[in-house]
Amino acid sequence: MEKANAWKGYKQKDMKAVFAFAEDYRRFISEAKTERECVDLMVNMIKAAGYVELEEAIAAGTPLVPGDKIYAVQMNKSLVMFEIGKQPMEMGLNILGAHIDSPRLDVKQDPLYEDGGLALLDTHYYGGVKKYQWVTLPLAIHGVFVKKDGTTVEMNVGEDPDDPVFFISDLLIHLAQQQMEKTASKVIEGEALDVIVGHQPLVYHGKKKDESPEKEAVKAGVLDFLKNKYDLVEEDFISAELEVVPAGPARDAGFDRSMILGYGHDDRVCAYPSLMAMLNVHNPERTTCCILVDKEEIGSVGATGMRSHFFENALAEVMALTGDDSALHLRRALANSYMLSSDVSAAFDPTYASAFEKKNASFMGQGMVFNKYTGSRGKSGSNDANAEYIAELRRVLDKHGVVYQTAELGRVDLGGGGTIAYILALYGMNVIDSGVAVLNMHAPWECISKADLYETLKGYEAFLAEVGV
Repeated sequence: MEKANAWKGYKQKDMKAVFAFAEDYRRFISEAKTERECVDLMVNMIKAAGYVELEEAIAAGTPLVPGDKIYAVQMNKSLVMFEIGKQPMEMGLNILGAHIDSPRLDVKQDPLYEDGGLALLDTHYYGGVKKYQWVTLPLAIHGVFVKKDGTTVEMNVGEDPDDPVFFISDLLIHLAQQQMEKTASKVIEGEALDVIVGHQPLVYHGKKKDESPEKEAVKAGVLDFLKNKYDLVEEDFISAELEVVPAGPARDAGFDRSMILGYGHDDRVCAYPSLMAMLNVHNPERTTCCILVDKEEIGSVGATGMRSHFFENALAEVMALTGDDSALHLRRALANSYMLSSDVSAAFDPTYASAFEKKNASFMGQGMVFNKYTGSRGKSGSNDANAEYIAELRRVLDKHGVVYQTAELGRVDLGGGGTIAYILALYGMNVIDSGVAVLNMHAPWECISKADLYETLKGYEAFLAEVGV
């Protein structure tokens, strides 16, 4: 089957819309590099658009009616939004679901040490990464310290042009003969991903000179900085959540600026258009919902992952506020829902063409991607969408002129991947994976097409407005 190239169909006004939306997104992923930062920015956006926090709505006790907009946050890392539709919620929702966590390095609870005249932070990598990709890059540290008295201290160092950056060293080529003989998975070990954060020993001047530490003076210098700058002590690392990510903003890529190179496209390139589709579609027939969750990259576990009951509990509360607190109706609402599991797909890479089966690969510039199934080797661990549901999506997308394509994640028997789709499918709802094709997936810097981003926004809007109506 011949696939369309989205760029070829754009008129001048379309091109302006493509690049304008891409610039909004580029700024977003440059500012929101952690789940907490995503939720903070998104909550500010949706409150400005008239969304009310669920706890406030419960306290007010005012019945929800069609057009009302409600949101709930889970532990500052996950977010769910609802706009009440004209149909009873028992008839089902139209749901967009994406994740806002990305592969990175997490700072350990007892991380700071000194060796060889350097101060380093010990890390544990998060999600599927090629560890060798993280060395010698400028890195930033984002996150929070929560002190024993409950005070939260935010940290974001490495993003401002005047900020220092951090890095992980690599062995110089002159001494790397044995290292170069190792396999790619072993050339950099996980315990070697320690971030260099300081070098200058602490020396007190004047009256305090005799108090200068004789041992671990470089570590002491870092702790002295943290105390003076943030009023932190070493023990505060125990209750900190610090994420090490590539430093610097996302950038336009290519002479024609048709692409965006940045950190965290997986999966914020789906989360952001999901959010914007919710803000752009008004007075829907069916209640619309957007779920943006944490922990997908490590199995959707924990209280902020999709496997938690956060979404189900929030939906039950919202239904109760509409006057329907029936447990049976809640189950019917879930089973009657339609969902797009909004996650990225692997873009065909001509440099590594042998990893793909071209007829069933996604290509940059060919629009929104649908993966009927993911999983690996015999579709293991996959949600496999029903043909009837796909036909309904085709009808709606073609009506709205959305450019889309279908794909698998690489050649059969080669690999595979998973999303949150199978978790929502447990309720019996129709679910399919959809999103944007990404080059360099899970690398510190990933790449997407601006055309695909825009077509995905259009597709999500059409889905919310018309599927199942």
